[in-house]
Amino acid sequence: MPDYESNLQRIFREVSVLGKASVSALVHKCKLEPSTVARKVQLLAHKGLVRPSPDHKLVALNPYYGTVAGIDMGASHLHFALADFCGCIFKESTLKVRPEDGPRKLIAQIKQGIRELAAAPDSESKPNSNPARHRSKSGPVTSARHGRVRAIAIGVPSPVDPRTGLVAFANLLPGWRDVDLRRSLQKEFRLPVALENDANMAAIGEHWRGVAREVPNFVFVAIGTGIGAGVFTDGRLYRGRTGAAGEIYRLNLEWPRWNEDFGETGYLESYVSGLGISASGRKALSESRLPSPHGPLGPVENCDNPLGLAQDRDARFVFDAMQQGDEDARAVLKKAFTLMGVAAADLVAILDPDLIVFGGGVSKGSPDLLLGTVREIVTAIHPDPPRIELSALEDKAQTHGAIFSALTLAYDAAARNLGEE
Repeated sequence: MPDYESNLQRIFREVSVLGKASVSALVHKCKLEPSTVARKVQLLAHKGLVRPSPDHKLVALNPYYGTVAGIDMGASHLHFALADFCGCIFKESTLKVRPEDGPRKLIAQIKQGIRELAAAPDSESKPNSNPARHRSKSGPVTSARHGRVRAIAIGVPSPVDPRTGLVAFANLLPGWRDVDLRRSLQKEFRLPVALENDANMAAIGEHWRGVAREVPNFVFVAIGTGIGAGVFTDGRLYRGRTGAAGEIYRLNLEWPRWNEDFGETGYLESYVSGLGISASGRKALSESRLPSPHGPLGPVENCDNPLGLAQDRDARFVFDAMQQGDEDARAVLKKAFTLMGVAAADLVAILDPDLIVFGGGVSKGSPDLLLGTVREIVTAIHPDPPRIELSALEDKAQTHGAIFSALTLAYDAAARNLGEE
């Protein structure tokens, strides 16, 4: 935010933070005369940014001023969401991806997904039969009813270097090291783009609209194909020196093995993740309980390969076996969640948060066993433990974080444009 802003900019920023506000509150907050606020609100309404109430006592953001796109980038999928200018998601779509195809093809799929989502009729999320009518080869995209897309935000399974803005290393996506995804999307769409680590993005979403709302200090632990965490301190996301704060997949809970090479999946992730649980389940369960070695991508040739085919990453068969009474499956999950409990206790010792939130696909497999195990261990180690809860947003925390991040960019761009007029 610039050191000096005009009254018009200040009023718009206040409305954008609150969503809607009374004129009297704006008068008090901005320390302006009521007549000045009334004139500025009228000008903002003329520009389409806000909508005053019929009695002109309230002013709210105009949801139809434009849209923002939020993207959840995973190891096997891309989830797209389009939201109006108030953050209400009205359209979504999903694309399957093959991580082994490398960055170039995946970036092309991201661009395609954004264009198709914006071009589709607002009542559905399927590609328009004639998208050429809605777009050029590059440049801004527009939603038929809600107007121009104003900003894009994407959560990626990698640290994002705050010094360079590069996707530093996506350990579950071959070839993703020092990739300039932001620049590629900015060049394609000529829009502001926010790039953030996926666990960080999920933490942002949970802080905005989830169980961590108004909680200043918390940790969001995402357990999916891999494992990572987003850390909030004093109401702000903490990224660290290189953007790798919260990369708990590297936590070493078996200290005598500190000098062993655990590969790109790290220490904790080798046990507590879809990858780790799947690998442990394949070793512990009988043949009759294992998934078929054949799948949509063909036979699994190397089940110990953490960067292998999609079947190697899916731990659902372990949860299914436990639900059917398999004690070996239960032992695999109990060990994984015990290690997660120790890791959570270590996080409490370092960060002393108000709350720990668990999200991601693995957290939904057996939530009672996960929460019960983690709470038991953290309580045994810490006399005054924090709350430990599941995400209120389930698998949409990252999507909500991306929408919030895109809205932040869109509001900032709108405010800066007001200062240039």
